[in-house]
Amino acid sequence: MTVDVASVNGSGCRPGSAAVAVAPDNSAFTVTYSEYLASAGGGVAATEGRKNCLLSLLVHVPQGYTYAVSHVDYRGYADLQPGAVGTQKASYYFQGMSQTANRTHQFHGAVNDNWQVTDTTGIEALVFAPCGEQRNFNINTELRAEVGTSDKNKTSYMTVDSTDGSINSVYHFSWKQCPVRR
Repeated sequence: MTVDVASVNGSGCRPGSAAVAVAPDNSAFTVTYSEYLASAGGGVAATEGRKNCLLSLLVHVPQGYTYAVSHVDYRGYADLQPGAVGTQKASYYFQGMSQTANRTHQFHGAVNDNWQVTDTTGIEALVFAPCGEQRNFNINTELRAEVGTSDKNKTSYMTVDSTDGSINSVYHFSWKQCPVRR
């Protein structure tokens, strides 16, 4: 399996700020971002409170197989003042298909720590890529920081990043064999 980035668009992931690496056993891939941060309060412009990233991937799988994404791990850092709110959202879908999986996680200040969340899809709800068709797999993520009831003069922020300064979101695959066409 190989994964190529078809496009990266959004206020949280300018071109060149996202990279994809596939695990040696093809069970997962990691997306690494370098500038995905939402902030609010302390005189920060309102447009900085919501950031998004639409990552469109071309996943090349062996003939006769298809895949679905079964769970995703996100890591980041939150510095939220008491009363501030941070939100991480994600939706997953194949180009041209209406089935979309959506997940939302909220964080309430005061928080000043690393965070991690996992989006899990049960086997009965997995959406597999159509057999024999090449469709982009799209991951649309959003990060928000809101002042809420916190002191509006103090800045709160959320990032999707790891301790080394890059963002690591790990996507795990489920595989199945396509039916043989006669």
